[in-house]
Amino acid sequence: MAEQETWPLVAIEPVANAQNEWVALSVRLAPGTDLPQRLQTVFGSPDLLAAAAPLDCLLNLDDPTTLTPPVLALLPANRVGLVIDANALALEGVARKLVELHACGYRIWLDGDIPDGVTAPSALRSVARNCRVAPMPPGRLVALFAPHIAYGVDSARRFFGCEIAGFDWFIGDYAYDPDIAPSPDDDGSSRRRILTLLGLLARDADSRELEEQVKQDPALAYHLLKLVNSAAFTISTQVTSFGQAITVLGRRQLQRWLQLLLYARQQPDGLPNLLLPLAARRGAQLEALARLQGDDRDAQDLAFMTGVFSLLDRLLHMPMTEIAAELYLPDEVAGALIDRSGQLGVWLALVDANPTGAALHEAGVSLEHWWHSQLHAYHWAIEVGRNV
Repeated sequence: MAEQETWPLVAIEPVANAQNEWVALSVRLAPGTDLPQRLQTVFGSPDLLAAAAPLDCLLNLDDPTTLTPPVLALLPANRVGLVIDANALALEGVARKLVELHACGYRIWLDGDIPDGVTAPSALRSVARNCRVAPMPPGRLVALFAPHIAYGVDSARRFFGCEIAGFDWFIGDYAYDPDIAPSPDDDGSSRRRILTLLGLLARDADSRELEEQVKQDPALAYHLLKLVNSAAFTISTQVTSFGQAITVLGRRQLQRWLQLLLYARQQPDGLPNLLLPLAARRGAQLEALARLQGDDRDAQDLAFMTGVFSLLDRLLHMPMTEIAAELYLPDEVAGALIDRSGQLGVWLALVDANPTGAALHEAGVSLEHWWHSQLHAYHWAIEVGRNV
């Protein structure tokens, strides 16, 4: 395993708007005297910003004095926003530095309440708030200085409260709340069709049988053709038929996309499902961990399936034991989903949250492998969110 201390541990969270679209990635590193050096490592290569593209990164800092000239040289103002703890304004020179950064084109959010006896610079009017622990600001935030960021948004109720208060971007676990679920007019017919197709693929059914199932569901047919003709596939000709789409994708890729399409919006004019990019990120990260460990293609497919299916209980509002039984999942996948058992279960527990270095070490995952699996997973989830 690689020397872990050479790779910084970075916590990354998606930032979504009220239309359920990812708009940025929130990036946080642990504080410490070596933070400038770790920031240079993280932003010193194009990997992070390239993985996030076309989204931007929001860098969370307790103290902007860590933004030394060598660090700032690696942070393009048009790609990196700064979320600064408002308590730092009480430190000498911080207000002036933030005004200078703002004048250089950096978007700056003040996180939390302004300390007593301190006046915030008038140019800095965008705010971030931990809405899990802090009361809502009085009145409504001024939209002119938006987007304002609410984090710690852990439920549908808190999300709607933050939206009413004038927040525009949201970070938290509210996507898992059943009250954020698809609209009542979603009868689940497309999902049942997809489950049928996955069963047909599992028993190696004839392509004509697969095509007949696709033809019976216009929404599924639309999503499938859109995917094949998207930037996700480098094909030179326009795909216009379902049979052609199945041929172009191949059975392995068809199975993978069907797993993700379970989370796709069921109504053409409905909001995107927030669980879709989260499931895509989990599947891609588990697959990457399997690949980096040297597992073969079949094992990588099982890892991907585990990650994608890990949110089906939230999506379908069913116990995972029932889902695993209905889908006839392989034992190692079912064990990981139900009991977090086996290697897949260990990895799934890691991607459930931002793990500590100690947790990664105990799981036998190097920080190097974790970093690269994170980048791959978020990049792929962003692409999926744009194409599904």
